[in-house]
Amino acid sequence: MSNTVSHKIIARIYTDLPEKFGIPRQSGLALSLMGRIVFEPEYRNAEALRGLDEFSHLWLIWQFSEAVREDWSPTVRPPRLGGNKRMGVFATRSPFRPNAIGLSSVKLEKIETDGENGRVIYVSGVDLMSGTPIFDIKPYLAYTDSHPQATGGFTDSVADRTLSVTIPDELIERIPSDSRDALFDILKEDPRPSYQHDEERIYRFDFAGRTVAFMVKERTLTVTDVE
Repeated sequence: MSNTVSHKIIARIYTDLPEKFGIPRQSGLALSLMGRIVFEPEYRNAEALRGLDEFSHLWLIWQFSEAVREDWSPTVRPPRLGGNKRMGVFATRSPFRPNAIGLSSVKLEKIETDGENGRVIYVSGVDLMSGTPIFDIKPYLAYTDSHPQATGGFTDSVADRTLSVTIPDELIERIPSDSRDALFDILKEDPRPSYQHDEERIYRFDFAGRTVAFMVKERTLTVTDVE
């Protein structure tokens, strides 16, 4: 049997995050962060979506397109552990895997026809960079996919990293109104690399066509500029 397989890119998702910095570490953390799934021309067939609008949530299977590499490591440093401890790659959701495949559970907001793009899916709670290739879309089935008694391994014992967020009124006005809640969701989850805690450093990332600058002191994140 062959040791390799090929996957077809059926769609790409477009979000307010054009780069890796700032992307939520898991789906569902930034509930207001929207994504627009546009199918590749070959798959713009409305019949393929028949019945999908009856579901509230979806599974997205996608590629860590910025983390594709030939080699792999059996251990990684999860951000959840501050980047200071190694765990087995299969005990994490690290992008640095033998196959750079991601899995996200997102909320289906609507499906609309969008000119030449055909039927476009709008979802929320995403954790994907804009332009990320989508391999497959499947409905989330609560009766089998939800496990309320599940344990979370090492993540269960990690302290909450949520930050208090302050954005001056004159700066939040520079963010498109329909993206403001998502920005708060992203910032409160502390988008900094897990190994960086310099309280004098100003961090920057691109969001919704703007560059957002911020700094963190103790447990408060303050936006210093929106360019």
